[in-house]
Amino acid sequence: MREAGIDVSGHRGHLLTDEMVRSADRVITMGCAVDDQACPAILYADVEDWGLPDPKDQPIERVREIRDEIRRRVEALLQ
Repeated sequence: MREAGIDVSGHRGHLLTDEMVRSADRVITMGCAVDDQACPAILYADVEDWGLPDPKDQPIERVREIRDEIRRRVEALLQ
């Protein structure tokens, strides 16, 4: 992410709560369809899952591919 000019060094994941889902305009998960046991958000109606693999422990080339795919999808949403 540093290569893309984004500092995530202080980022920590957060569990999605019912309140967060209810208050959101849109909920997108990144890989719940890949591992629905680890991600109960897939059970919510109107949650879009992008089915992306977890970049953790992946080779840097694969991490870059995942990062770039997320960027493309977010940019498309903003259009």
